[in-house]
Amino acid sequence: MWGRAGRPSLAGRLTAAGWTVAFVERKLFGGTCVNTGCTPTKALVASAHAAHLNRSAEDFGVAPSIAVTVDMRRVKRRMQDIVAKSRDSVERSLRGMDRCTVYQGTAHFVSATELQVGPDILKAPHIFLNVGARPTIPKLPGVDTVPYLTSSTILALGTLPPSLVVVGVSYVGLEFAQMYRRFGSDVTVVERGTRLVAHEDEDVSRAVREILEAEGIRVRLNAECISLIHGGDGLVVGVSCIDDEQEVEASHVLLAMGHTPNTDDLRLEAAGISVDEDGYIPVYDRLCTAVPGIWALGDCNGRGGFTHLPTTTSKSSRPTCSITIRVK
Repeated sequence: MWGRAGRPSLAGRLTAAGWTVAFVERKLFGGTCVNTGCTPTKALVASAHAAHLNRSAEDFGVAPSIAVTVDMRRVKRRMQDIVAKSRDSVERSLRGMDRCTVYQGTAHFVSATELQVGPDILKAPHIFLNVGARPTIPKLPGVDTVPYLTSSTILALGTLPPSLVVVGVSYVGLEFAQMYRRFGSDVTVVERGTRLVAHEDEDVSRAVREILEAEGIRVRLNAECISLIHGGDGLVVGVSCIDDEQEVEASHVLLAMGHTPNTDDLRLEAAGISVDEDGYIPVYDRLCTAVPGIWALGDCNGRGGFTHLPTTTSKSSRPTCSITIRVK
């Protein structure tokens, strides 16, 4: 049995070994990486890099003949074409796989050996969960009253934001910050912590900041209190900081403050599986859960998501500050 949104590569390995597999997909084949993660973002990064190289051509002794402009509709169309090809390839592979039956719908547990998908009950001694995660919507003051973007919804933009505030400065947030700065947006990044990419060594964090600031991205750290309000012409991000002004005006705000595992509608209690306070499924050696025959793979087990090793955070004292982001 294969949990919904799982990787086709495992389904292929299992069927090749003689297993009979049911593959359940809730929405889009390929999961996060193909649809809202690696594939679309790297397509956008490539377009942004092309714009950046053209603007910096004189650094290489090349005089550009015309000013560089970015057509975001074409950029978006290119990205969508790449994503569609990948997604269609995954679906065709699964549907054409011997001993693999594809189900589309939302699955939930009936027991430790049974999942229900619509009217169908799927029973098996082995169940693999790879349900992924979605962007976390932080409980910031004003978040329910103003429009905002996430790392998923920003992919639907077909126009260039005149000004963008990115709240959160891990890899996802910084990738979009640099990308949209290279497209031509005025970009500010806001972070509660004392430095960028805090999981990295301090010298790496410092180098990343220097690179981004050299490209014209403003960095606001130590922002303990961040709020969103409507401004006269848009949005305002309120940032209470001990060493900077209190407000940042923007036309768009991207919230990039982590991910939430898609475990809340699996009815895990019916299988005897518990989750931690953040909704992640605890796993042990070889990613097995506390229930024999059930494994949790990828983002839903909280062991590092898109990185090879799990990450940990340490709490330390730091100066507090607050920020208000004004969105135009």
